[in-house]
Amino acid sequence: MLVADYSFLDVLWWMIAFFAFVIWFWLLITVFGDIFRRHDTGGFAKTLWIIFIIILPFLGVFIYLIANHAGMAERNMRSMQAAQAQQAEYIKSVASSGGAAEEIEKGKKLLDSGAITQAEFDAMKAKALAS
Repeated sequence: MLVADYSFLDVLWWMIAFFAFVIWFWLLITVFGDIFRRHDTGGFAKTLWIIFIIILPFLGVFIYLIANHAGMAERNMRSMQAAQAQQAEYIKSVASSGGAAEEIEKGKKLLDSGAITQAEFDAMKAKALAS
């Protein structure tokens, strides 16, 4: 029987090996992503890092992590902050800020300045109150 051929320790060992394999690829992708995202190094330095990691993968990744750990964290933090700021700006641009009262107030300012007519203001007011 197939199940009887494997002990619990064999299964446990294969699970640990599988997760180590997944973690290794995650580290490899993280390091390659950081190399390509860097703006403070030139193409020659990036090429040398990539060649080093391809020729000696374990040693290359570990040396890169030791040499550039602080820079990786700072770049990730800046990237997250930029994405968060962009998301907040987008949300502010599409969110309704003040509701009907603010829309009517904007319309009244336009009416007072002469940019719109009384009929346009009434239509704007009706639309604001309907939504």
